[in-house]
Amino acid sequence: MNSELKKTLINEIDEFKEIAYKFLSGEINRAQFKKASGKMGVYSHRDGKSFMVRLRTTAGVIPVKKLEFIHNLAKKYDLHKIHITTRQAIQLHGVNIDDACEILKEAIEFGICTRGVGGDNPGNIAMSALSGVKVGEVFDIVPYVFAIDDNIKRQVTSYNLPRKLKINLSNDTKDRVHVTAVDLGFLAVKDGEKNKFKVFIGGGIGRNPRVAVELEKLINPEDVVYHLEAITNLFMAEGDYNNHGKARIRYIVERMGEEAFTKCYMKHLSEAFEKFGDSLKVYPTIKEILKAGIKTDIKSFRLTEQKQEGLYSVYVKPIGGQFKTCDIEKILKAIKEMEDVELRLASTEGYYIINLNGKEAEKMLELTESMTGKTRLEDSVSCIGVPVCQMGVMPSQTLLNEIITYFRESNITDDLLPRLAISGCPNSCSIHELAPIGFAGKFKRVNGTMQNTFELHIRGKFAIGQTKFGTYVGDILQARIPEYLMEIAKELKKENMEFEPWFIANQEKFQTITSSYLV
Repeated sequence: MNSELKKTLINEIDEFKEIAYKFLSGEINRAQFKKASGKMGVYSHRDGKSFMVRLRTTAGVIPVKKLEFIHNLAKKYDLHKIHITTRQAIQLHGVNIDDACEILKEAIEFGICTRGVGGDNPGNIAMSALSGVKVGEVFDIVPYVFAIDDNIKRQVTSYNLPRKLKINLSNDTKDRVHVTAVDLGFLAVKDGEKNKFKVFIGGGIGRNPRVAVELEKLINPEDVVYHLEAITNLFMAEGDYNNHGKARIRYIVERMGEEAFTKCYMKHLSEAFEKFGDSLKVYPTIKEILKAGIKTDIKSFRLTEQKQEGLYSVYVKPIGGQFKTCDIEKILKAIKEMEDVELRLASTEGYYIINLNGKEAEKMLELTESMTGKTRLEDSVSCIGVPVCQMGVMPSQTLLNEIITYFRESNITDDLLPRLAISGCPNSCSIHELAPIGFAGKFKRVNGTMQNTFELHIRGKFAIGQTKFGTYVGDILQARIPEYLMEIAKELKKENMEFEPWFIANQEKFQTITSSYLV
């Protein structure tokens, strides 16, 4: 971040604080405040008194110095935990407005931009968490992620988009960051011996989800920033500035049809090339990891062998993405003296500690054993939900903990269920539509009273060529969901099958079990 941008961003904070005090005094309402606060990366909690600050931690890349900074913020403002989001950002919850503004200033001075990480802007870019170290990846996409991000920050104070814009990059076809269901997605591929990107446009999750349109022609990686310009210019030219509920790119696709939308996009792309010439081309230097490796014989589902021989990544999943400050401190203490080690936040609300030699990996596995989930169920994703999120309807974090507690108290420790995705409302911050089993919170009148319920969605997928939104089955009372999942888990154990093949072979049984819980 250059000094001029820093100055501009810091100068905005005093004006923002004035607006915040108007909100606190009741002079402006929550919607008016949100319009001003979202672009700053600040949101009010439901109580209307405390706030959340979201840090733009680009693609979840967290070197040691950045982790130290985040830890120091948490300690300074007496935060016992931070929240890792599915977009690989960091959220600091429960601060007052004065502290929120101080955090903004400190983050900017450090080099972390909060501007534009919320509101009607391109949000935090997401990517495959192990890019650059994954065995079998097509090529390292990290430099291209940062090139896009640099160009977003260059114009972050001047965007005038109808609504937010999501950009994701994937290094393989498993597509763990679902490039096929966002506004602009890039998939690393090979065209003979050449590195290329396949481009996806106009996808989205949440209300009325849509699979993205796949562009026919592959593109050169150095041209990614022109596509940022094309999608933002198309959005401003064709987006709905009057109806906020319809102000996402997928509604433009719906209105135009895929063919006309693609032609429109290509027109804006051509104009971007014409306007900028070669000035936006990206020719990165790929970072080489030269650290000496050491092999380990330890086996763990949390241990991933890197493409760099003798180096490993260790996965850690705090329940619900709630990363305890005391755990950050322990990890920092362990990795500070390790060469080239960094954290990578994952779209699962967990994180990887990468570039560990075998001995270091063994140490980190042991250190983090008490910090992490042990099964796919405990690796489940949950948005922050009620009582924190102002948009939330249901307590998604509470439900996740209720489920995990129910299984632990029943002494069910087998890895039976797939990873769940729990959203506190239809906005799908947990990406519940693409999960094998997903839940979305809603109030529903049951037996004459409004009760906590969750929609059940099943069999969502997100691999390239297989992206499919889950089927909505019906609604289940929050209180009965742990019991319901236990019944499904027992069937999986009895048949010794994973959920997907079990469902295909036992659809009638699934319907029988499920129908007894629906309301």
